[in-house]
Amino acid sequence: MEIPKVLKYVKTHEWIRIEKEMGTVGITDYAQKQLTDVVFVELPQIGKVVSKGEAVAVLESVKSVSDIYAPVSGEITEVNKELENKPGLINEEPYGKGWIFKLKIKDPKELDSLLSAGEYEKSVTGDR
Repeated sequence: MEIPKVLKYVKTHEWIRIEKEMGTVGITDYAQKQLTDVVFVELPQIGKVVSKGEAVAVLESVKSVSDIYAPVSGEITEVNKELENKPGLINEEPYGKGWIFKLKIKDPKELDSLLSAGEYEKSVTGDR
């Protein structure tokens, strides 16, 4: 699966799609492949204010349990309730229906420190 160029990335394998002051967050295709089958998602609480780099959700797979981190600071405005009954959407459509949460971005300058698609791809393939 090709890494979408319109998204920004974090080395911890989260992506964010920015729409005005809102951001939709999920995990990358690379991350879902490393986890294998996602069987449970602990979603963050709507209204929770989070800091960049803070653990805000938990994914449980047949292989391990992984924290999902906020790529930027903000307030959680929406969670993907569909994941409660269909956590496998993260494996099937990591950049689409498998999104995890949305947040109102507190400081747009934080977006400048995120990786482009090319930079993220280099970080996971080891290309320098």
